[in-house]
Amino acid sequence: MSAAKRVQQWATFARTWHVFDCKWQDPYQSANLIKKYLLGLHKPIYHPMNDCGDVVVCVNSRDIALRGDEWRKRAYFHHTGYPGGASWTLAWEVHNKDPTMIIKKAVYRAMKGNLQRRHTMQRLFIYPGEEIPDDVKQNVTNQIRQLRLVPTRLDHIPEEEVQKFPKVMDYPSDYVLK
Repeated sequence: MSAAKRVQQWATFARTWHVFDCKWQDPYQSANLIKKYLLGLHKPIYHPMNDCGDVVVCVNSRDIALRGDEWRKRAYFHHTGYPGGASWTLAWEVHNKDPTMIIKKAVYRAMKGNLQRRHTMQRLFIYPGEEIPDDVKQNVTNQIRQLRLVPTRLDHIPEEEVQKFPKVMDYPSDYVLK
C-alpha cells in the first residue's frame, strides 16, 4: 500500500473534532444534526457495527431557543429508583440549574437506544458559553453549520453603517414620539 493510500485510509477512520454553536438554535433539531456527526452517519464508511463517529463540541448552550411556550410546557422526567421518587421538572428550571442539560438530553434521546449510546455521548462536549479549554480547542478542525441564521442585533451594528442605510421617510423636526 502506498503512503498516499495509507494517509487517505487513516484520515477516513480518524476522529475529527467538530464545533457547533447552539446560539438561538432549537435543541431538538440540533440534536439530529449533532447525532449524525457523533455516530459517523456523514462518512461514506458508516456501518452500524463500526464505531467511526467523530467528536462534537457544542458552545453557547446557555443561549438555546425553544419554540413557542415550550419553556413553560416541556417537562423532564427523573426517577430516583425509590418508591415515590418520580419527579417532573420544567424546561426553564432544568436550564437554570444546568445550561448544558437540555442539549445533552436532546442528543441522548435522538440516538437509537443501544449499548453504544453512553460511550458515544462521551465524545460530546457541551459548554454554556464561548469559553473552551485550550486542550479541546487545539483539536477542533471543523465547524458544523447552524440550522438557523442568527440575526445581528441593532445595537451591535456600527453607527456609521446605520447612517448609511437608506431611510424610508424623514420625520419632521417638531415630531414627538409617544
